[in-house]
Amino acid sequence: MLVASAATGVGSLVWVEDPNEAWIDGEVVAVNGEDITVLCTSGNTVVVRSSNVYPKDTDSPSCGVDDMTKLAYLHEPGVLQNLKSRYDINEIYTYTGSILIAVNPFQRLPHLYDSHMMAQYKGAAFGELSPHPFAVADAAYRLMINDGKSQAILVSGESGAGKTESTKLLMRYLAYMGGRSAGEGRSVEQQVLESNPVLEAFGNAKTVRNNNSSRFGKFVELQFDQSGRISGAAVRTYLLERSRVCQLSDPERNYHCFYMLCAAPQEEVQKYKLGNPRTFHYLNQTNCYELDGVDDAKEYIATRKAMDTVGISVQEQDAIFRVIAAILHLGNIEFAKGKEIDSSTPKDEKSWFHLRTSAELFMCDAKALEDSLCKKVITTRDESIITDVDPKTAASRRDALAKVVYSRLFDWLVDTINISIGQDKNSKYLIGVLDIYGFESFKTNRCLTGMVGGLGCGFVVHISFEQFCINLTNEKLQQHFNQHVFKMEQEEYTREEINWSYIEFIDNQDILDMIEKVEFILLLLNIQFLFRDKRGGIIALLDQACMLPRSTHETFAESLYREFKSHKRFSKPKLARSDFTICHYAGDVTYQTELFLDKNKDYVIGEHQALLNASECSFVSGLFLVSDEESSKQSKFSSIGSRFKLQLQSLLETLSSTEPHYIRCVKPNNLLKPAIFENHNVLQQLRCGGVMEAIRISCAGYPTKRLFGEFVHRFGILAPEVLKGSSGEEADSSGEAAACKKLLEKVGLDGYQIGKTKVFLRAGQMAELDARRTEVLGRSASIIQRKVRSYMARELTRHVYESMRREVASRSIQKYLRMHLASKAFREICSSALCIQTGMRAMAARNELHHRWETRAAIVIQSHSRKLLARLEYTKLKKAAITTQCAWRSKVARGELRKMKMAARETGALQAAKNKLEKQVEELTWRLQLEKRMRTDLEEAKIKENKKLQTALKELQLQFKETKDMLLKEKEVSKRAAEQVPVIQEIPVIDHEMMDKLSAESEKLKALVSSLESKIVETEKKYEETNKLSEERLKQAMDAESLIVKLKTNMHTLQEKISDMETENKILRQQTLLTASKGVAGHPSESGNKVLQNGHHASDTIRTNDLPHSPAKAYETPDSKPRRPPSDRQQHEDVDTLMECVVKDVGFSQGKPVAAFTIYKSLLHWRSFEAERTSVFDRLIQMIGSAIEDQESNDHMAYWLSNTSTLLFLLQKSLKPAGTAAATPVKPTSLFGRMAMGFRSSPSTVSLAAAAAALDTVRQVEAKYPALLFKQQLTAYVEKIYGIIRDNLKKELSSLLALCIQAPRTYKGNVLRSGRSFGKDSQTNHWQGIIDCLNSLLTILKENFVPPVLIQKIYAQTFTSINVQLFHSLLLRRECCTFSNGEYVKSGLAELELWCCQAKEEYAGWAWDELKHIRQAVGFLVIHQKYRISYDEITNDLCPILNVQQLHRICTLYWDDNYNTRSVSPEVIASMRVLMTEESSTSGGSSFLLDDSSSIPFSVDDLSNSIDIKDFLDVSPAPELLEHHAFQFLHK
Repeated sequence: MLVASAATGVGSLVWVEDPNEAWIDGEVVAVNGEDITVLCTSGNTVVVRSSNVYPKDTDSPSCGVDDMTKLAYLHEPGVLQNLKSRYDINEIYTYTGSILIAVNPFQRLPHLYDSHMMAQYKGAAFGELSPHPFAVADAAYRLMINDGKSQAILVSGESGAGKTESTKLLMRYLAYMGGRSAGEGRSVEQQVLESNPVLEAFGNAKTVRNNNSSRFGKFVELQFDQSGRISGAAVRTYLLERSRVCQLSDPERNYHCFYMLCAAPQEEVQKYKLGNPRTFHYLNQTNCYELDGVDDAKEYIATRKAMDTVGISVQEQDAIFRVIAAILHLGNIEFAKGKEIDSSTPKDEKSWFHLRTSAELFMCDAKALEDSLCKKVITTRDESIITDVDPKTAASRRDALAKVVYSRLFDWLVDTINISIGQDKNSKYLIGVLDIYGFESFKTNRCLTGMVGGLGCGFVVHISFEQFCINLTNEKLQQHFNQHVFKMEQEEYTREEINWSYIEFIDNQDILDMIEKVEFILLLLNIQFLFRDKRGGIIALLDQACMLPRSTHETFAESLYREFKSHKRFSKPKLARSDFTICHYAGDVTYQTELFLDKNKDYVIGEHQALLNASECSFVSGLFLVSDEESSKQSKFSSIGSRFKLQLQSLLETLSSTEPHYIRCVKPNNLLKPAIFENHNVLQQLRCGGVMEAIRISCAGYPTKRLFGEFVHRFGILAPEVLKGSSGEEADSSGEAAACKKLLEKVGLDGYQIGKTKVFLRAGQMAELDARRTEVLGRSASIIQRKVRSYMARELTRHVYESMRREVASRSIQKYLRMHLASKAFREICSSALCIQTGMRAMAARNELHHRWETRAAIVIQSHSRKLLARLEYTKLKKAAITTQCAWRSKVARGELRKMKMAARETGALQAAKNKLEKQVEELTWRLQLEKRMRTDLEEAKIKENKKLQTALKELQLQFKETKDMLLKEKEVSKRAAEQVPVIQEIPVIDHEMMDKLSAESEKLKALVSSLESKIVETEKKYEETNKLSEERLKQAMDAESLIVKLKTNMHTLQEKISDMETENKILRQQTLLTASKGVAGHPSESGNKVLQNGHHASDTIRTNDLPHSPAKAYETPDSKPRRPPSDRQQHEDVDTLMECVVKDVGFSQGKPVAAFTIYKSLLHWRSFEAERTSVFDRLIQMIGSAIEDQESNDHMAYWLSNTSTLLFLLQKSLKPAGTAAATPVKPTSLFGRMAMGFRSSPSTVSLAAAAAALDTVRQVEAKYPALLFKQQLTAYVEKIYGIIRDNLKKELSSLLALCIQAPRTYKGNVLRSGRSFGKDSQTNHWQGIIDCLNSLLTILKENFVPPVLIQKIYAQTFTSINVQLFHSLLLRRECCTFSNGEYVKSGLAELELWCCQAKEEYAGWAWDELKHIRQAVGFLVIHQKYRISYDEITNDLCPILNVQQLHRICTLYWDDNYNTRSVSPEVIASMRVLMTEESSTSGGSSFLLDDSSSIPFSVDDLSNSIDIKDFLDVSPAPELLEHHAFQFLHK
């Protein structure tokens, strides 16, 4: 490209080469002849030659242009910047004329490829919408329909550039335009895409740049009929890389199918005797066996499904993978020297195993396979000679067999896929999509990567033949591309009617001639020399070298040096013995010839052909069918290069017969990540893809093309007079053309062309025009800046003067204003201060008064609140004490009741017990009366004695008082006498007689006082003893009285139960006898083992001759009007309606289950309890049994537990055995009976109306045998559902308890001691999980209104299980018996205690008491200084509930993981051992483990006592049944 150096001046924006960014923009800061100084945008300043810079278009949009032919400067940096600008805004498609450049975004852009987008491009002119593959496909389809000519779309690019995705988009659009309808089965496009997984599995492999690189070229032909609909398709493949089967380099992989088969299901692997890929020679030549994000096992399944889709049968699939497995085993055969010279044999037993396995999989003879590898046959005119081969030759023959088998297998797959898709031989039009590899060159040409997947760099030992063929393909396609681009240029020049005859076209035919020119040779075998008739190309020389027996790669290289030493496109690298360099259109490529000869040979060894053709497997023999031409020779040489040249020639002929369209795919970076644009990488791909060559061709003519209007608008300022002269003319194309011509003449440019609509400029002329335009704009900008600056200076001066004048005036105004304001403010402040002080003082006084009022009121409130709290606390304690007493007494009573029930099984024993109890009651009554009399006499005697003592005490006190008064009087008299007598100091006079008398009297009085005090003390002691004795006797009397009442109550209850049991047994025996007699009378010949309706056998009955016959009772309505009973059919329908309703969740009413109440009312109305025979109960039992099959849902089970328990309570209260209801009550004669009658006749707190209503809601009926059996079955179901809920809770808690027994390692002692802190830590949240489980179940039970007694039992047994599991863990696991673990478990138990308090006693009951063992054990673990504790303190204070064995185990297992403290002293351990020995000798020893009982801990009576009949007064039946005519009785 030409650059006008004259156009480069100071201030110009240019592009400069940069080693990091390829091209970088900058500004020219200095020009010194041919040297230009440029300040780059990166901050660096560089000096370059003017011929090495390119001008930058300052008017180009920041987002780029969609067609790069619109660029003002069509050069490398301009193209690169345009692509980068569009890529940054996710515009990945750009036109270069008719060529579409697609930059891979490495991310999904679904908005570009939906059906709406295809509809937008349908029928749109090319270039009208944004660049897109749909536009290319639509243009090809429209040209095919309108011109009747086939089209071809060539997609190329390196590995990872997005060629496959672009191909899929083209196929989608073409199927959208000419596809079949939805009802015609899968479209051809779908069938082609479905063949991709198969071709990828057998033709794709991992390379360095792509994990799924295709190792072959592909040309898809879509065939169309006259109406433009797709009628067929075909897939053509080119140059499969066969050498990859045997030769790999790190870090690449072999073909995917090998790894898929090794990862197949185990039965497949065993079938083919495979294993890990690392054990096979053809796979372990690299360290890469797996791909990130790819599961080979899943890919194997997907490939098998894809084979099914394309029509490959199961037998053919098995044969395909058998061949793949045989190739793997074939690669593991190693050879060693044989006994003969230059002979070989399998190396070891492992090689023999793989040889036999390969023969087995090929279904051929193992010996024949060995001979085909270790021996060769030389065929002469007269005979065939068999000779041995050395181990190296045997290995090469092995690899040759593997390559030819895999190649033929791949060809078979392609043919099968084409047959499955179907071709239209009558089609006249086609659109071909060529997914082909692009040209690449590397610093060291040692990689061959991608074919359809592109060329990615892989570190292969040699790059040789395949790269050579790939670049040959690109040379041919580049020639075709150059001709197409040149043709497009010619068409545009012709359309614009300009002279273009002198434009030169650069052709690369000389390179193609050098590579593929045909050489005519004559091979004379008998004299062993060659006669060359005409000079040939590289491929011909390669074929010649392959046919000569002793040719090597060095002799081949020497022949190339001789033939092409003077060729300008051929050269020999320095210091290379066998390499050669070809100057391709995209750059120089150096090839290494080490493997050229081996990879060019495509002959099938005759022994291999015969061996596999004779295989017993029809599939294998079909791959090696012998043609007539091949049958004449044992080994026929076939050149891969020549065959590939013919394929390429066929492809070019197809492309030449079509109208080509080009899509160049570009990979923006090698990291395969979005938003990264590597300039060097993209520029190299543009060069290799021919885009820069197309630009070069365009630049050889007129690279810059501008419409007349655009040109005049841009460069009109260079000649304004031209625009003024043409302003009056019409704005048509002729006027614009004339203006453009005048403008160019004014500027003085030469060599341009004026077309019909555009101006055509030579390379560099656009830059010269832009430079002149920049000069004009610069001069104009200088003038504008000068005028603006002068205007701004004048305005600034005027504003400064005005501001100074205003400043002086404002200062004067401010001075006086501030003085006035200060004076005014001072006066206002003084006035405000007085007001504020007044207000503040008043407010302080008011606040003080208000505070005093509040203090006084607070004192009153506090006094009342404290009084209230004290009263509430007292009430609460009193209620708790009463509740605790009642609970304990009820527990004791239940225990006594169970014992009495056990004793009540024998009627005689019960009667004797009753008589004995009556005697005891009478005796206790007599004793009570005796005690009362004795207490009365004692009280009377005590009163009398007290009166006597009080009288004596009063007399003594009176005497003492009188004596004391006399003594005081005496003292006063003596004092007065002493005062009256004159004192004579010199001679004292003492009356000794009087003094003695007074002293004697004083002593007498003191003795009297002491005797009186002693008598008073003795009297008080006797009084206290008498009081204590009387209180003890009174307490004994009260206890005896309460015991008598309790015994009388129990006796009465026992009498009633005995009577009920006797009556019930009698009724059951009567029913059984009656049924048996009817069965015998009605059917004397039937078997005696006939089963009755409720489960009893007729054979168990006895005769009922003495059974009284009672008349049948009339069926009565609730209005007491007799009517006929309903028919069985009607009742059956009513039962169905009832069951359909109640089997659903009908909810609750007033806290009671609606379903149970509805069933009870219905049964009561139908008189089912009084029926001799009915099926209602059996159906209800079946319904309940089927309803509770889902035992995992606690919510569902709780609902049915509530219903069944409530129904059982109603039955318990309502059903009475037949014969007891009509019996007259016997008047009790015993003391107990009279007391019970007295208790019953006492007034009740329930009103008479409520009692009547309760009796009407639940009334007693005479129960027959089916009803009693139903009650027993219902009891069993209640117990079963209860056990299910309990076991579910235990099962849910068991896993959490296993985690709760041992503290996590991250916890230290100081953390665990804070009892509530553990729940906040996520690592120790297991206890919180237990609390959540308990709360969850409690919420469910409350929501379903399960009776509280059952809830208490569930949690009691659950806590028992928790106690057993935790306690057993402490006893059986030493790691759990630690100090820190004790603190951890103690914290969890504190949470359980808090839960029990929050759940209240109504639901939790005595569950907390069930944890007594683990509580005491944990309390012992967390005690400090255990060695100071004695055994008595442990057993009496710390752990009274634990036995000796349990204490001994805890003490011996204990260890402190925090403070390393000691356990109990050795003396305590010795004492425990002695006691254990004594217990084992006396009682045989007892286990230290606890028993976790799973029995049912409640009875029907417990359930009956926990529910009150009054609770059912306001319960409503099921709303659905209220609307049914047969259930109108539910309204009453």
